[in-house]
Order: sequence, then C-alpha cells, then structure tokens
Amino acid sequence: MISKRARQITPFLVMDVLEKADEMERQGIDVVHLEVGEPDFDIPLCVKTAVEKALADGRTYYTHSLGDIRLRQAICDHYKNRYGVTVTPSRVIVTSGTSPAMMMAFAALLDPGDEVIISDPHYACYPNFITFAGGQPVTVPVYEADGFQYSPEAIAAAMTERTKAIFINSPSNPTGTLLSRERMAAIARFEPYIISDEVYHGLVYEGREHSILEFTDNAFVLNGFSKLYAMTGLRLGYLIVPEPFVRTVQILHQNFMISANSVVQFAGIAALEQAGDDVARMKAIYNERRLYMIRRLRELGFTIPVEPTGAFYLFVNAGHLSSDSYSLAFDILEKARVGVAPGIDFGKNGEGFLRFSYANSLENIAEGLNRLEPYLERR
Repeated sequence: MISKRARQITPFLVMDVLEKADEMERQGIDVVHLEVGEPDFDIPLCVKTAVEKALADGRTYYTHSLGDIRLRQAICDHYKNRYGVTVTPSRVIVTSGTSPAMMMAFAALLDPGDEVIISDPHYACYPNFITFAGGQPVTVPVYEADGFQYSPEAIAAAMTERTKAIFINSPSNPTGTLLSRERMAAIARFEPYIISDEVYHGLVYEGREHSILEFTDNAFVLNGFSKLYAMTGLRLGYLIVPEPFVRTVQILHQNFMISANSVVQFAGIAALEQAGDDVARMKAIYNERRLYMIRRLRELGFTIPVEPTGAFYLFVNAGHLSSDSYSLAFDILEKARVGVAPGIDFGKNGEGFLRFSYANSLENIAEGLNRLEPYLERR
C-alpha cells in the first residue's frame, strides 16, 4: 500500500501540459512552449570552462557537506556586494538545486501540525513540500489589482499559535511581481521565521529586488543558479540559514544527500565571479520579450492592470474565456498548438488565470501568440 504521505502529494499540472505537448510532438505536431519556466539560453562559457577544468583536474570527490568553502565564500561575497548584508560561509549549505534546500529547511523547522503561511497564487510545489514535512500550508490570497502584493495585514490575520514560518517569493512565480521594500520590511518584523525564495533574483527589469536578509537574520534564504545563469540541468542551489540551524541542516544534508555535485560547485564559483556580462545579455533579451508579450497579450484582449517586472512570467486573467483553467490550457494546446500553464496549478486564487513564460525566443513567442489569435476569435 502506498503511504498516506505520498498519496497526499498533488500533481504538478504544468508537467501534465508539457508531457501532453511532448506526446503531440512525437506525432509530428509542432508546439510552441510558453508553459515551462526554463531559460532557453546555453550556459555561460565560463561555466562550461569551469566544468571541463574541474573534470580534467579530477575534482570528482565528495566535498564538505556544507559545500566547497570557495563557493560558500563566493555566495557570501555576492550577498555583500548585491545587498550589503554580511553572511558567514558557515551559514551556507550548498545543495543540488533549491528543491533539496527547501526540503531541508522545512524538515528542520516543522513539527506535525505546524503552519506555514504562503501566498495564493504561489509556486505549485510549495504546499507539497510543507505537507510532506508534516506541516500545514495556510494560504493568504493576493490580488491582480494590487499587483499580487502580499499584505502584511492579511498575513497577521492568518497567523495562529501554530504559525512557524511565513513564505515569501520575490520576484514571484507565477506572477512575475516584486514585493515592495515597505511590505517586505513589515513582514520581516513578524515573529515567525521567514523563508524567502530568491531564485529569481537578478531577473528584474524595473525597480530592484530585496533580500530578506536586508531586514532580518531570522530567515531562511533559498537561492540557486538555475534561472539567472541558465544552469537548470546542472542542479546547483543553496540555503542560507540562521546560525542555530546550521548543524541541524548539515546533519540532514550529510544523511540524505552527502554533498552537492563537486564538479558543478566549481561551475557555481565561475558563474558568480565571471558571468556578469552573460547575465546582462540574457536579462536584456528577457526584457525585450517581456515588453513584447505584454503588448501582444493586451492586443489579444487580455487585461494586465499591473505589469510584472521580474522573473520570466506573465500571469494573465483569462476568466472571460473560461472558469476552468486546466481545461482551457489543454484546449489551447490541442487547438492552437501552444503550451500555457493553467492558473489552478498555483492555488485556488489562481483559477481563471493562465501563466505565460517568456523563457523562449522572441520568434517562438510571436509565433505562439499569433497562433493564439484565431483561437481566441473562435472562442
């Protein structure tokens, strides 16, 4: 019999769309992918060179369970240079992507029944991480008209004696919006721990993102190299934890992962220290795509009251087309041959929305939205 814990995990609906699209492509049907949040760029040359050198130098053994000290120091230097905050390497745990980091953060924090406040909509997998660790996700709706801004007042109203943590994600997946400095500072003043997913930091086109560490040390920070450096398949992330949690998380990492991939850790050092020009180039291209997609979706009849300024997503109200975003996404896939993500994947408050990703070439984005136009006219 499958365990109750495993049976509680819900499907990742974006993957349902992607897998259906893959099946169509195997049948010779051309599909434009606007559903997947994966950079379409190659990894920076300095990253490739670092991987090749690490292999040639035989850097293929276990590292320290917290991660190679040179990478941890480079991460600390990055947070100092970018945000003006001081982090010691002992508080950094290098992981094989941000997902293991998230799993360990919740494992270290939560006892059965402890509550974690998350926004709604939110990244689809957050609730599953929380429930798998024995916790209970508590959702706080955020609204399109307010730029999907997390309200400190709404968070306070949702807090109970069981609230162990407040989860924030800025820039956000799926909305592409940033928390304002004022709201982030207000959230940081709450007593529960803050868990901040900062994996889309650096991909901001207007304004400036802020690390939670600018406001409090009572926080766990999730970050990684997949999005900003287009290193998704290399699986490299990290977790910054409050000092009292270091040994606990280290023991979890020793037992369940041992260490992150040694070769890829050297690639992370190269990314942080040498890939600035590559990041600037990719960011400029993302912004060009963002502005095009906003304009074109508005031409197609979608309202976008507050333009997203980070990550590589537009979360668009499609309630005028259908109240069932899952069925709508598959109908668009089958009839327009365009993959989009259903809003319901990101929480109940995401129903009626579609997420469009501009992590694809401008040519493909234009083709996809051109295919969508006659579909919408028929609707």
